[in-house]
Amino acid sequence: METDQASNLSNHFLVAMPGLADPNFGGSVVLIAEHGPEGALGVVINRPMEIDLATLFERVDLRLDRAGRGAAPVYYGGPVQMDRGFVLHRSVGSWGSTVQVGEEVGLTSSKDILEAYAAGEGPEHMMVTLGYSGWGPGQLEDEIARNSWLTAPATPEVIFDTPVELRLNRAFGLLGIDPAFLSSAVGHA
Repeated sequence: METDQASNLSNHFLVAMPGLADPNFGGSVVLIAEHGPEGALGVVINRPMEIDLATLFERVDLRLDRAGRGAAPVYYGGPVQMDRGFVLHRSVGSWGSTVQVGEEVGLTSSKDILEAYAAGEGPEHMMVTLGYSGWGPGQLEDEIARNSWLTAPATPEVIFDTPVELRLNRAFGLLGIDPAFLSSAVGHA
């Protein structure tokens, strides 16, 4: 299935349906950064890992000078390239390798953004993930058709201003849905 402009899910959330049993994505909210005929790329925004920013910065030989910022978690971005970091940030800025996700949000995979952040510069709002979520041509569309995901236009507030434990419910709320009323059974009328 080819993706046309009308069904482009860039800058949208994928919200996992309760019946999605995949251990990589069950209970997840994924921000789709890019979506087109070649497939889709995104990062999970609600799965903190055991590693914090201070530890990650040490591993990449950077000293984090921003007070209190080292305790922030690093997030599981998805099962692809788990050894690679991705930085979701507001404002977009101009970094070495950035995909502009929306007017205010960028996804950067180059180290220059981490270097700037370590030096007390760079974006004020950022979230670091290890790995990303990827789908081949037509794969995401197929998963949506099988009721694995709901989609909602993304908002920076859910990503950066909402506590991680509330992001799934807030993403459902963007659709006017209370997840407590959703069934894990899948069917078609």
